[in-house]
Amino acid sequence: MTSPIPPRPTIRKTIPETVPEAYRQLLSYTLIDEGRLQARIQAMGQAIARDYADKDPVFVGVLKGVLFFMADLLRATPIPLAVDFMAISSYSPESRDEGFVRITKDLDICIRGRHVLFVEDIIDTGLTLGYLLKLLASRAPASLEVAALFDRPSRRLIPIQPKYLGFHLPDLFVVGYGLDHREAFRNLPFVAVLDMEAAQNKRVHPK
Repeated sequence: MTSPIPPRPTIRKTIPETVPEAYRQLLSYTLIDEGRLQARIQAMGQAIARDYADKDPVFVGVLKGVLFFMADLLRATPIPLAVDFMAISSYSPESRDEGFVRITKDLDICIRGRHVLFVEDIIDTGLTLGYLLKLLASRAPASLEVAALFDRPSRRLIPIQPKYLGFHLPDLFVVGYGLDHREAFRNLPFVAVLDMEAAQNKRVHPK
């Protein structure tokens, strides 16, 4: 059973006043607020709990963008499970565009015969995710599915359809809730649209 997919976010909200000024001046508007994010994650967790109730799944994520989503999804999924992380880096910008990456931290858990749920923060082209799914599939898991909080299907280059999906995103540069620009904005509890012109002219973090 998959969780139902809500419509694309369309409500524009102003940036909360609690956001640091260094961030506020580079953000255009809030695309998905904290309440909608958490409600959707709860619904995804309930659907996953029903589907994996007796399967003792392994949740796998890639650091570090997925950290926030993974933590909240784990809390929203009240069943026995395990969690593990990978870390990757690109050999070069060209290899990244082709989906080739270098594994800098591999899984500690053996997934042979285990039900694996790959937890992803956002799917864009799908190239890197496709590479990692092939790698994990070669290790003979009992099953391998994807749970993604955000999906940008307009950018997809290879066919990947997550079993569990939070939100479709428009083709805009968004930040927050794990999504970054030059390593900034990950800690925002909501998703906002970045003012690219302002961001290109000013660094959030000084050198």
